[in-house]
Amino acid sequence: MKDFDSIPALMEDLGKRAKAASRELAFATAERKHAALIAAADAVWANRARIIEANQKDLEFGRDKGLSPAMMDRLMLDEARVQGMVDGLRTVADQADPVGEVLSEWNMPTGLNIQRVRTPLGVIGVIYESRPNVTADAGALCLKSGNAVILRGGSESFHSSTAIHACLVEGLKAANLPENAIQLVPTRDRAAVQELLTLTDYVDVIVPRGGKGLVGLVQREARVPVFAHLEGIVHIYIDKAADPQKTLEVVLNAKTRRTGICGAAECLLVHQDIADTLGRDVVAALVLSGVEVHADGVLAGEGTVAATADDWGKEFLDSVIAAKPVADIDAAIAHIQQYGSNHTDCIMTEDDAAATRFFERLDSAILMHNASTQFADGGEFGMGAEIGIATGKMHARGPVGAAQLTSFKYLVRGNGTIRA
Repeated sequence: MKDFDSIPALMEDLGKRAKAASRELAFATAERKHAALIAAADAVWANRARIIEANQKDLEFGRDKGLSPAMMDRLMLDEARVQGMVDGLRTVADQADPVGEVLSEWNMPTGLNIQRVRTPLGVIGVIYESRPNVTADAGALCLKSGNAVILRGGSESFHSSTAIHACLVEGLKAANLPENAIQLVPTRDRAAVQELLTLTDYVDVIVPRGGKGLVGLVQREARVPVFAHLEGIVHIYIDKAADPQKTLEVVLNAKTRRTGICGAAECLLVHQDIADTLGRDVVAALVLSGVEVHADGVLAGEGTVAATADDWGKEFLDSVIAAKPVADIDAAIAHIQQYGSNHTDCIMTEDDAAATRFFERLDSAILMHNASTQFADGGEFGMGAEIGIATGKMHARGPVGAAQLTSFKYLVRGNGTIRA
């Protein structure tokens, strides 16, 4: 890893290069962007051994750093996960190009024809931790949406991200697109993050993807607009009209499939009428699956830990879940409103009216009915990949795919038309 004498100068240079590339990308044809992504996918697969070898260095770094098992799982790449990156690149490549899409069109009595069309944001800065696959996902989505991107991966994924980035650059070269369209910050120095957050002359939006510490830092210190989610405090409410078999399968999947992702369930709320029956069965199944359940009230039992006030509103990102009985659906909604993070929340019920009430009264970016919260993922939403899940209210919400990385502009056409 090269040392740089001046991090501000390095980042300004990256910004200038990205800005110039973004101007060319803004009108790049759909065919060239498609070709670049397919070539990048081919390069990732052809270089999979090199990528996995680089990942071994990162895993060693992570172990020395004392990363948790969940974080080590996020960091690890094997051939199956490399194949997932390849599939993601191909899926994004095959999607419709959002740039230039006419969102609406109308004619005015003055004779003007007005169109509102999608246009790239410009330059996007992506700051992420652990998951090296974000290098491919973010690079692909930004390219597809006509944006240049500056990627700043976590220090623990430095070698993996560098190897993956080289494949993306191969794709750009193959399609005769500017190599500076996808740049990777070539240093682990944290000062690079601070500089990226203030590159207002070159960067149009920052997307942080990581834990609460990273996202909080970005939101506090960025002078560039931010798309962010602070935490994935994901709730599942088991209604009194829930189907027992569906509920067992969904809750177990939502908690145990991958505990370290932001869509993993972190809190279980159970209607008091079924807390002593289905609720206890679900808790017992979680305990049997190796989950540490911090349980309250009648949900407490053999193998559980007593819940404390600190367990509500906590993102465990591990094989741990909080559980408590609630009086009814409105009590569940109130709990989620108090402790949730507006990321993803789910109701298990066969009562459509209850599901409708849950959907109407909560304002999380993603609300689910009888489905695992692990589906809170851009790939599962048909976006091919995601750059993150935004929980704010402005511009993008939920999984941020290529279309969400665009703004719009108005095209107004007249025929010598003047205003009276």
